[in-house]
Amino acid sequence: MCSPLLCAVNGLQARTFGVWTLLSSVIRCLCAIDIRNRTLYYITLFTFFLALVHFLSEVFIYHTAALTIGVMAPLMVASFSILGMLIGLQYLEVEELSQNKKKN
Repeated sequence: MCSPLLCAVNGLQARTFGVWTLLSSVIRCLCAIDIRNRTLYYITLFTFFLALVHFLSEVFIYHTAALTIGVMAPLMVASFSILGMLIGLQYLEVEELSQNKKKN
């Protein structure tokens, strides 16, 4: 006998979540390779916001997930990644300004 949450997930939903996870990881790897690409940086930051909103909505809006370690782990990764990327964004802006001063 399976729980209602496990029985509700079908193959299509599992594959869709897998493709979403794969797409996010590709975007994040590309950003790691070209960290100074501002557009890619913002897209990567958006993937972490999207993940955070997704997991928070599953817990607090739809009540389809409980606050277990399986849900807390992605919430913490997304939160710390957003924080780190926002700090890194400030660093990249300062670095860009200093490079522009050197050129002039």
